[in-house]
Amino acid sequence: MNILFVASEAVPYSASGGLAEVAGSLPKSISKKGHNCAVVIPLYKSIKPEHRKYMEFVTNITVDVSWRKQYCGIYTLENNNVTYYFIDNEYYFYRDGLYGFYDDCERFVFFDRAVLEMLKHISFKPDVISCNDWQTALIPVYLQIYYKYQSGYSNIKTTFTIHNIAYQGTYGMSVLGELMSIPENHANILEYDGRINMMKGALETADKIITVSQSYANEILNSWYAYGLDRILKTKQDKLIGILNGIDMDDYNPEKDQFIAWNFSKDNLSGKEKCKSEMLTELGLTVDDAPIIGIVSRLVEHKGIDLIRCVFEEIIKLGFKFAVLGSGESIYESFFIEMARRFPDKVSVTTGYVPELARIIYAGSDMILMPSKNEPCGLAQMIAMRYGTPPIVRETGGLRDSVCDNGGIDGNGFTFKTYNASDMLDAVRRAKADYDNKERWNDLVLRCMNCDFSWNIPSDKYIEVFENLLD
Repeated sequence: MNILFVASEAVPYSASGGLAEVAGSLPKSISKKGHNCAVVIPLYKSIKPEHRKYMEFVTNITVDVSWRKQYCGIYTLENNNVTYYFIDNEYYFYRDGLYGFYDDCERFVFFDRAVLEMLKHISFKPDVISCNDWQTALIPVYLQIYYKYQSGYSNIKTTFTIHNIAYQGTYGMSVLGELMSIPENHANILEYDGRINMMKGALETADKIITVSQSYANEILNSWYAYGLDRILKTKQDKLIGILNGIDMDDYNPEKDQFIAWNFSKDNLSGKEKCKSEMLTELGLTVDDAPIIGIVSRLVEHKGIDLIRCVFEEIIKLGFKFAVLGSGESIYESFFIEMARRFPDKVSVTTGYVPELARIIYAGSDMILMPSKNEPCGLAQMIAMRYGTPPIVRETGGLRDSVCDNGGIDGNGFTFKTYNASDMLDAVRRAKADYDNKERWNDLVLRCMNCDFSWNIPSDKYIEVFENLLD
């Protein structure tokens, strides 16, 4: 099969979250199993020179964005047996940052049209186009309305993967003609609650809808989780499936990771203690045996940060330290900064996202805390366990599917069900009790490190989905 993955970001070229990890590692895993994979992303300003120097210019074309005729350059390179294509337009993509601009709708209308137009000018001919999140949601829409009648497009199948249903690409009705060039008689594909909803368009037109965990596939049929799209999703259950994400086990490998102070393995855990000591020193915290909780997260409401805020001082009184890395809503950033000021020997806060520091926290922390209100998949808990750091999580989405409570002495973390600060605090207390029992804790650490969160099984499930569509 020839599979084209379309995403708004992909490691190692551009990244703001878990989507980039998936777009960078899933195609690599599928290609190892004998299929031809390509990935296409925008050519952002932030893509580093060491990557740009390997790019080859393919061609340039003109892309219609309603009445606009826009330049589009196409570049390519090979990496890990995957072909990468980059869509170039400096007006749209040569900016500081990936998203959050006033014209994001126009930028990704252009990108989606450019991807489909690109297929006329490259040698890679996809059997399946795998679209990801709202930024690529118009591809199956355009394919159905315009392209499937053209030579070379009629047999292409599409999948649409929901990485986070909260971000849907909703705009006023005027963009239908002003930007998208979609006739009024097709407006029903995209119209939802009186607005244009790009994700809804993909749900209507894609051949298969995928979410990034089985629990999340079930949850988004409920209005609590679906951000308004539950009504349409209930009518699409026949083409909805959940596949739990994996992580790149070669990249996240404590035996070889160059960013951590000491390498270690499940056969020799001494390096993990050294990683903890080095991390505490680097973050300016007291070096001792007190348990330290790592938080590597966007500091926003749906990540459960309000639960942490409610009982933070109680957790400190239990004897914990905190290493926090993230950015987000100012109310939460300000809270953690205040806690670091009040408890300078116990709380470290770094705002923003520093990939190297994230690995240091994964390796050096004793636990990772993820009390999410909703979590489509979550990768932090998997990465943490790869580094022998048990997670404390709320049972939702991919956290439910990847973390089993240690209450039965055979789990790989600590869980709680209700979205309640007291229940979270109880899970933290249970983690502390196990931490104080060193034999029990070492067994838990080893179980975490023995978990297989590779892409091997998930990639097989994606291949099955693609093959079934073609059959």
